[in-house]
Amino acid sequence: MVKENPHINKQKYVFLPYNKQYPSMFLKEKNKIEKSLGKNIKIEHVGSTSIPGLGGKGIIDIAIKTPRNKINQFIDKLKRLGYESNLEHQRTDKSIFLQKKIKHKRKERRIHIHLTLNNKFWNSFIVFRDYIRNHDKERNEYAKIKKEAVKYAKGHSQKYREYKKKFLENLIKKALKTKY
Repeated sequence: MVKENPHINKQKYVFLPYNKQYPSMFLKEKNKIEKSLGKNIKIEHVGSTSIPGLGGKGIIDIAIKTPRNKINQFIDKLKRLGYESNLEHQRTDKSIFLQKKIKHKRKERRIHIHLTLNNKFWNSFIVFRDYIRNHDKERNEYAKIKKEAVKYAKGHSQKYREYKKKFLENLIKKALKTKY
């Protein structure tokens, strides 16, 4: 078992503008993951870095649709790729969270893996991403919320997520109703 790193999430959150290199960073990591887990696995770029024009923390979020009978196998293989568990984000009925740091053009970047165990949770990732990609007003509103959340949270991940939660829940409900 890989030792937990209690310091991996201690960096202060900052709001960064969108970087056009995010999709290629995702694809590079996706290829590594596919080599380890197999090509028949659904792997999607989600979160702010998957949405052109939306700024954020600059973290590459990757959702992997995970069959329950493959959870431990996937975790072990991802840990061999350098991913670590985070004590703050342990197993739930929705997802398992892992992360690692990489160097990209002399800058440190983080990649978050969400092993999604629940189809509803998987769908919310995809619906949110696809909806906000196609709705400028909501994307701009979300950028504003994210900037406010960074100021409010002062580096605390739980506060950051709580600040955005209601907006995200409402937006996902709206997206599901309209089917974007």
